[in-house]
Amino acid sequence: MAYWLFKQEPSSYSYTDLEKDGSTTWDGVKNNLALKHLRTVRKGEKVLFYHTGEEKQVVGIMEIASDPYPDHKDKSLVVVDVKPAGRLAKPVTLEQIKGDPAFVAWELVRISRLSVMPVPPVLWQKIMKMAEK
Repeated sequence: MAYWLFKQEPSSYSYTDLEKDGSTTWDGVKNNLALKHLRTVRKGEKVLFYHTGEEKQVVGIMEIASDPYPDHKDKSLVVVDVKPAGRLAKPVTLEQIKGDPAFVAWELVRISRLSVMPVPPVLWQKIMKMAEK
C-alpha cells in the first residue's frame, strides 16, 4: 500500500470540514507532478491531510475512497474521493518535520508548492510517532 500527503488551505477546506461532510471529492489539482501522483493513487490507500497557509501542519488521516477518475469540469484533470480516517492526536508541524534530518529529501521539504506527494513508509511511521501525545 502506498501513502500520500495532500495539502489544502484550511480556510478553503479543512479537516474539520471533511469530518463534518463524511467524504469529499479531492479536486483542483493542476500541477503536472501533483497530477502524476494523483493518477497513481488507489482506493484504500492512506493520506496525510496537511493544512497549508498559517498552520503548516499535518492534522489528520484520510482514506482514498475511489480510484482516480476524470474531473467532470476538465477531462484533462483527475479527482479522487476521500473520507476521514482519524484526526492526529497531536498535529505535526512543518517546523518539526524540517528539524528531523530523515525528512531532508522529501518533497514536502524540497518542493514546498507541491500539493500531492508520496510519503515513503518510513516517513509515514515517523510522522505517526511524532503525532502521538
